[in-house]
Amino acid sequence: MGLPNEFWEISDLNSNYELCSTYPSVLAIPKCASVATVTGSAKFRSRNRLPALSYYHKDTKAAICRCSQPLSGLNSRCIEDEQMLQAISKANPNCPFIYVVDTRPKLNAMANRAAGKGYENEDNYANIRFHFQGIENIHVMRSSLQKLLELCAQKTASMSDYLTGLENSGWLRHIKAVMDAGVFLAKAVGDEGASVLVHCSDGWDRTAQVCSLSCILLDPYYRTIKGLMVLIEKEWIAFGHKFNHRCGHLEGDPKEISPVFTQFVECVWQLMEQFPCAFQFNERFLLSIHEHVYSCHYGNFICNNQREREQLRIRERTFSVWPFLLEHQDEFRNPLYKRTTHNGLLRPNTLPLYFKFWCGMYNRYDKGIHPRQSILDTLLSLSVRQTYEEKTMTELQTKLAIADGVLSATDRPISTLTDQDGHSEATPTPSSSFARVNGDSESLSDGAGGEAESDQEKNGSKPKVVAKDRPVSMATQISEEETSLEDDDDI
Repeated sequence: MGLPNEFWEISDLNSNYELCSTYPSVLAIPKCASVATVTGSAKFRSRNRLPALSYYHKDTKAAICRCSQPLSGLNSRCIEDEQMLQAISKANPNCPFIYVVDTRPKLNAMANRAAGKGYENEDNYANIRFHFQGIENIHVMRSSLQKLLELCAQKTASMSDYLTGLENSGWLRHIKAVMDAGVFLAKAVGDEGASVLVHCSDGWDRTAQVCSLSCILLDPYYRTIKGLMVLIEKEWIAFGHKFNHRCGHLEGDPKEISPVFTQFVECVWQLMEQFPCAFQFNERFLLSIHEHVYSCHYGNFICNNQREREQLRIRERTFSVWPFLLEHQDEFRNPLYKRTTHNGLLRPNTLPLYFKFWCGMYNRYDKGIHPRQSILDTLLSLSVRQTYEEKTMTELQTKLAIADGVLSATDRPISTLTDQDGHSEATPTPSSSFARVNGDSESLSDGAGGEAESDQEKNGSKPKVVAKDRPVSMATQISEEETSLEDDDDI
């Protein structure tokens, strides 16, 4: 995202988790905000989750910030918190106001206000425009999923009973509410050039859903294999989504369990259905990530925040899921992906008729309900086969060139594939694919995910041939389309 810059800086005020125990140790905050303003704002926010940068749009200079609800009650106010929002507004010179988006229904927010929490009073905050989005709480979502799963378990339901049950579950209605909120944020930042501050109650459930979805709509980087990994690390793992509680990893309060991350994954799938050529990954990639969130085979999704992971030494005692997914990334590639055709803001249609039931998720293990052969899998296998045959043809052309004396035998070994800009591409390894970001969270290096990986790199060396004799392979075409995608520096 090009940070730090003239408007935003990287702060270590939370390096020891003293400012907010559920935030990452490294935060991006407005450069004009003083230490007193930041600390005062944190004290006025639920769980001390102060406004912090989630996404910065380099073209419009608009930002998406996230936080928790203010402790405003019926008439309380905090000068430092008001100054913090003013600093966020000043960090965007192209727009005189910011949107403050409360993702909760208004009735829920008013109930919290009576309990000493609530939402921002527009009379106390200068240059803000307040919006409610109406996403229901974790208890409603848990009940909705339970009804959906009971419906899926029925084997003899009639069509009318099935459609009635799907409507009564309210699941697709909730998915639409999350999508509407993400679209609102994306249009505010991408079209209006206005910064947005997002919160729900504590800022780790609905806020994570909406911020993540808006990033995918705004930035094509997050529609790549590597980009989605970075997004999940940043918005969900680093910013303290309570995976232990929401996924029921440990025995505890069953009322804390809720399919918050599942809804986000489904929203991404719904976008893939509307824009089949805009995403580098396929449905199998989403299902694999979702499976490992609940499997606990890897340490990424264990614990509720970064501080807990450091205390339990999760990084030293467990493996990360990202190297495993990168190792199998050829299985997760979308053969229809064309980044150049969807390089800007995605504008999904959120009319009810565009939302589908995700059979691949909720009837995944029902035999006979899926087609015997996936069209996308067939295309992917044909692409791999074509790449292999083109590699074989290149090797044969090299042998002919050596036999004709055009090349010498010493010119043959080439260990890496060079792209059109002269940069060498190599197969990512666990030791080179990860770097620290947001304190203890892990990010992916520039050498994986967004760039195409060819069979030549996996199998060793590729013979060198003269330019006029070298055929253009599928891997080379994919690489040329993606070299223009610059890996953003994620905080």
